[in-house]
Amino acid sequence: MNFRRVRASDVPEINLIPFIDVLLVIIIFLMLTTTYAKFSGLEINLPTADASKQTEQPNEVNVTVTPAGEVLVNKAPLGKVSVQAISEALRRAVGDAKDPVVVINADAKATHQSVVDIMQAAQAAGYPRISFATQSPR
Repeated sequence: MNFRRVRASDVPEINLIPFIDVLLVIIIFLMLTTTYAKFSGLEINLPTADASKQTEQPNEVNVTVTPAGEVLVNKAPLGKVSVQAISEALRRAVGDAKDPVVVINADAKATHQSVVDIMQAAQAAGYPRISFATQSPR
């Protein structure tokens, strides 16, 4: 006697239609409630410059900072690197020139503090016009 009943095995099915309906409703909801606002930002007009090298100005003082932290004013090294020493060296280098421009040539590996010290020394010496020299990539 065989007491086993033969049952047809039902394979469970995944019905995707309700899932798709729910996704479409979510997409429609997001499309209706989303506002496409323009991102408000700062409008900046950057200056442009010619690629040609400008002639050196006679009332220009070049201050160079080496990677080791040494400061050179018009290629003359300073023994003591402090704000007061740099300020005095700037005054001597400028002499009687009117409205000089202090050009800072800092190495990429120079510390940020040494550049700030030069800026502070130029301000203490009364020279507000400061420029930074850059090198174009080769």
